[in-house]
Amino acid sequence: MTSRFDDVIDRSDTISIKWAKSQLQDLYGEPDLIALGIADMDFRVSPAIAEAVQNRAAHENYGYAYPSDEYLDACVNWQKRRNHWEIKRDWITYTPGLNVPLTAAVEIFTEPGDNVIIQSPVYYPYYHYVQEKGRNVAVNVLVNRDGYYEINFEDLEAKAKDPKTKAMILCSPHNPVGRNWTKEELTRIGRICIDNGVKLAVDEIHSDLVFEPNVFVPFATISDEFAQNAMICTSPSKSFNLAGLLNSDIIIPNDEIRAAFRQWMDPLYLWPGAFGAVSQIAAYNDSEEWLEELKVYLKGNAEYVAKIIKDRNLKIKYAVPEATYLGWLDFRAYGMTNEELWDFMIHEAHVATDDGPKFGFCGDADGFQRLNFACPRSRLIVAMERIADALEKRFGK
Repeated sequence: MTSRFDDVIDRSDTISIKWAKSQLQDLYGEPDLIALGIADMDFRVSPAIAEAVQNRAAHENYGYAYPSDEYLDACVNWQKRRNHWEIKRDWITYTPGLNVPLTAAVEIFTEPGDNVIIQSPVYYPYYHYVQEKGRNVAVNVLVNRDGYYEINFEDLEAKAKDPKTKAMILCSPHNPVGRNWTKEELTRIGRICIDNGVKLAVDEIHSDLVFEPNVFVPFATISDEFAQNAMICTSPSKSFNLAGLLNSDIIIPNDEIRAAFRQWMDPLYLWPGAFGAVSQIAAYNDSEEWLEELKVYLKGNAEYVAKIIKDRNLKIKYAVPEATYLGWLDFRAYGMTNEELWDFMIHEAHVATDDGPKFGFCGDADGFQRLNFACPRSRLIVAMERIADALEKRFGK
């Protein structure tokens, strides 16, 4: 297979949150930007997915779908083949994305006034899941070692020992810092949580996008004890660019947790959409080669960002991520306030990134921007050259 990741696709007329000019105007105040913010990819899906969706569309009836045996088996076999994790169909519950199950986890595992551990900086809706349900964020700030992030385990254990702490949301691999947590790190997290009666909601949505030589370790494969203490949230949406089809598979080995989750879900009457169902089957059954080519291309893009920072002698600090298609750029050496940095990106560099401070909880993301490099390399080159030129214009070489 020769995938066409270099093809530049115009998404401006596809009601894209990321690229529609009206959206760019609403979100950033300018309609003509290179959009490297919102986390979907600027690539065509695999040929197998495109064919499956087109064939389904040709049927011309788009009534309710359901998670069929074929749909569930695609997920079961994917986990077995890719991650050496033996799961059962009965453990899987469909949800339309991960916002729903993570919100459910907060309500199932905790009561109002309880604490939920979150490792900051992190995907910012986590904070909303907790605070909007009347719970408290117990923030375990990650340790930034020149762009490479580590876990402060002493602080994590202290937070877990608080009697009010009942749950933790773990992002693995981590968005936005790009860490693929090792088995040793995950084991320490799991042990601390079990020893202190803390349940885990594990967001593994970026698990298929781990770059060699790193290897993804599914949290639930470490031990059955860990699996029984966790809700595992998975989806093909990031790996195969299916975010708009709203497919996720929540895998819960523990009977009691799964029953509580399904009881919470039951009044919502949620089923996979007709196109989401066929796309998951085609992704997991027939698109593995495409995914492997994608990972090579994404790693090349990640390394290009590092190359231009070095070649242009920029003061941006950036560690090539171990996973995800998101770069975490540290602009603090330029001395701009958060407001100045955001204004600089939009109105001087003309590149729409995700504003870093919203990923932090206590100032730990001030001075950062999250850049989505899942785009044709030609587009990434132009965007990074714009940033470099704008920095040199403002600060000199």
